[in-house]
Amino acid sequence: MATAPAPLSLSAAATTVPARLRVGRAAAVAPPRRRTRMVVVRAKIREIFMPALSSTMTEGKIVSWSAAEGDRVSKGDAVVVVESDKADMDVETFHDGIVAAVLVPAGESAPVGAPIALLAESEEDLQAALAKAQELSKGQPQQAAPPPDAAAPPPPPPPPAAAAPAPVAAGTKGIATPQAKKLAKQHRVDLAKVTGTGPFGRITPADVEAAAGIQPKPKVAPAAAAPTALSAPAIGAVPQAAVLPPVPGATVVPFTSMQAAVSKNMVESLSVPAFRVGYPIVTDKLDELYEKVKSKGVTMTVLLAKAAAMALAQHPVVNASCRDGKSFTYNTNINIAVAVAIDGGLITPVLEDADKLDIYLLSQKWKELVKKARAKQLQPNEYSSGTFTLSNLGMFGVDRFDAILPPGQGGIMAVGASKPTVVADKDGFFSVKSKMLVNVTADHRIVYGADLAAFLQTFAKIIEDPESLTL
Repeated sequence: MATAPAPLSLSAAATTVPARLRVGRAAAVAPPRRRTRMVVVRAKIREIFMPALSSTMTEGKIVSWSAAEGDRVSKGDAVVVVESDKADMDVETFHDGIVAAVLVPAGESAPVGAPIALLAESEEDLQAALAKAQELSKGQPQQAAPPPDAAAPPPPPPPPAAAAPAPVAAGTKGIATPQAKKLAKQHRVDLAKVTGTGPFGRITPADVEAAAGIQPKPKVAPAAAAPTALSAPAIGAVPQAAVLPPVPGATVVPFTSMQAAVSKNMVESLSVPAFRVGYPIVTDKLDELYEKVKSKGVTMTVLLAKAAAMALAQHPVVNASCRDGKSFTYNTNINIAVAVAIDGGLITPVLEDADKLDIYLLSQKWKELVKKARAKQLQPNEYSSGTFTLSNLGMFGVDRFDAILPPGQGGIMAVGASKPTVVADKDGFFSVKSKMLVNVTADHRIVYGADLAAFLQTFAKIIEDPESLTL
């Protein structure tokens, strides 16, 4: 009797597969698992950078560190307080980790985007973070060292001597400005052997000339004058190059970030064709209204801001702005920026939508803004969104003054003090009334004389009959 063939067992069949095929299959399966493990790439050391806290900020000053070296921080924690050109702001970390090294201590400044601290992911990464911090710290003094070599280009020996620091700036070795490349080609200078003295080790035309043995005497004087300006850090090195040396015995004090920003804006405003118009306004009824509402926290500044906003609503061209010199923009919101003097500078908190809020809500908002301004805690939208500016020196007894037009705005109003004045009516009778003088500086590219006169007439009517301010 014939025996039936044994049923084929899958397990048995599997065991009959040659070993090399099984190995091949195993090898084919293993790589995906290895690739899966290698997909997880975790950064061990992260840099905390100097943030840009406003559109005009180019560098920031470290006020204080909220987290010290060795402290463990979590995402969202405030680690440092930075002084921008407008306010002091807390800077948060975007990652969990340990503060391994502080690169910029409190009181010093750094440009926007520069690393100010290193964050290690774990304790095992601290040594690597400290090594990286030492590398970064070594790069800074050697960037500052080349200027003395550049100040003394006549002796040929300095270039070979400066070849030693070149490896530190290996990331920028050979990078030259277009003019430097052109000079190197003309004088047959090998850029690989030239040490750059420009920003971040970049090779400048002066470096190429020094390597070629050219002695540009006219450039020696500005370089020699550089040590006299070393007391003023890199806030405004270019403008200070043309400034005469200080008077003997005088003390040179560099601008703070806020003062530098104010200086920049004031210089920028000189390029705007501005004109000024003055207008006298009787304030007897406004003074009476102020006496009624000041006990409720309403200030004269708020009343003036509200009146200006109501007048701007009727004359939108005065609330417009010209930013590119080719067109102007009608602003849909009326945001009154009010100049406030603070310790070490000037800032303009903004009363947004001042035409839509009553004087009591405006007063409450104004108190909050002033408090934050004094503490240098204003947010960018609270000082940079103004469409028209009000400056009230009348509270200090100043009877008249002209204000400088802020960049990007169509006008600024300067309000003088209200003082008793002898006034003759239409019948020839004399009386004494309180009057103040208002001067408005406007951008003549978008606001014309008739526009500004009409705006001031409307503003004067509101001030002289201020009942509408309480509606």
